[in-house]
Amino acid sequence: MPKVVDPVERRHELVEAVLRVVRRDGLEQASVRNVAREAGLSMGSLRHYFVSQSELMVFAFRTVIDRIEARLARLEAEPDPRRRAERVLAELLPLDDDRRAENEVWLAFTSRAMVDPSLRVLRDEGYAALEAGCRALLTDLSAAGLAPTDVTAEAERLHAWLDGLAVHAAMRPDIHTAEKLTAAITYHLDALATEGAVALRGQRSC
Repeated sequence: MPKVVDPVERRHELVEAVLRVVRRDGLEQASVRNVAREAGLSMGSLRHYFVSQSELMVFAFRTVIDRIEARLARLEAEPDPRRRAERVLAELLPLDDDRRAENEVWLAFTSRAMVDPSLRVLRDEGYAALEAGCRALLTDLSAAGLAPTDVTAEAERLHAWLDGLAVHAAMRPDIHTAEKLTAAITYHLDALATEGAVALRGQRSC
């Protein structure tokens, strides 16, 4: 009897092969041939699931986005806004091997999106989702008195802060360790809380 292959499982195996190639050799090396070799398949077998390199890249990028969003969705039930903010920011920064891989692949795909319209759509979707997430966090923190009331400005600052740390961590993981990134989260949220308390005292004194 021929082995029955689950097409969903095989697609995700191919995505894992893409991610390994991208991390090890760079996105430019993630050709159909190289990914098929990494997955232990023939090119013909790979094309049974993805007819082109572009389709494979889009699916891989989408998979990374979906993984991050699934983890974040599990944190929505956290009732404490400070604790939720800490956990969300931790999920978005490369604090372990899995998140380091996602961060490196994310940066590779977003760079490629400058010249690939199909990836650009996903890049813009991810950007908008992160922007909305930052705004939601700041809205909750501000309502709890743990951040300034200018949610728009603070959300933009948080978005830029996250992007900057992610890039720095990818460039120099030896410097931007998990411990330092975790400390940076605490420092930033403490600073927001201090600024929020100062603003609240100023409103009460008026």
